[in-house]
Amino acid sequence: MESHRFDAVEGTRFQNVVWVPEIPSTNTALLELARKGRDEGEVLIADLQTQGRGRRGRVWMAPPGTSLMMSVLLRPPSDSVPVHSASLITSALAVAAVNAVRDTTTVKLGIKWPNDLVVDSPTDAPAGLGYLKVAGILTETLIVDSAISALVVGMGLNTGWGPVPPELEQVATSLDVLAGSPVDRPNLAHKILQNFENKYSDLLQPWGSETLLEEIRYHSSTLGRRVRVHLDHSKETRVLEGRAVDLTQSGELVIETDKGDLQTISVADVEHLRLDAR
Repeated sequence: MESHRFDAVEGTRFQNVVWVPEIPSTNTALLELARKGRDEGEVLIADLQTQGRGRRGRVWMAPPGTSLMMSVLLRPPSDSVPVHSASLITSALAVAAVNAVRDTTTVKLGIKWPNDLVVDSPTDAPAGLGYLKVAGILTETLIVDSAISALVVGMGLNTGWGPVPPELEQVATSLDVLAGSPVDRPNLAHKILQNFENKYSDLLQPWGSETLLEEIRYHSSTLGRRVRVHLDHSKETRVLEGRAVDLTQSGELVIETDKGDLQTISVADVEHLRLDAR
């Protein structure tokens, strides 16, 4: 496979950034490097993923060159990011990407819990979700002796779809459509990595999680909304409805149900409901 080196991001840990035309999965490739002992800071970007995936094994596909598909290898100190707080690194990349997109395209994205970047949908069509997905983030961990040995955080960001395919126009969109002009993917990738260095470095500090949580709350498209939560247990799926009211220190979602009690959600699919949904 032919590849070329992307400029190292000055002043960051991301000094080995490789951009390839095609790969099965950037996350899978970096996880394999992690198992072989590769150091923190490796970045892999691809024009095309043939086996890209999102949460719960969902397939992520995009034509070559139409998305920014990027994964980063990290080795956080176990005392700074315990296993139960690994989702905060997902959130750190989400905040970094939201700020980079705003600075490079003026497009304002929101963070839909737990790992999507979205914009409010301009249509009120009944089949719509109330938002359009622009990106998804997937974090995978390598656990050794009950601690995080390595962590790979990957993102697929729609950048150059042109016209949105008719079958997706009520659920997803692309930055070029939102900005009204082409998106410079290398420049955007560089800016995201610069921002992510700052967010990740802050997260490793004693005060870092609270600072990050405040930023997530600010950018959240979920907090304050009525939501339907699909909890997937081993034998059955349970559904909760209520209002998303806060995040815990570990980034879990707190729901105030229609019965008035508070439920903490760590892993689930969350559906935004329209104002008249009951």
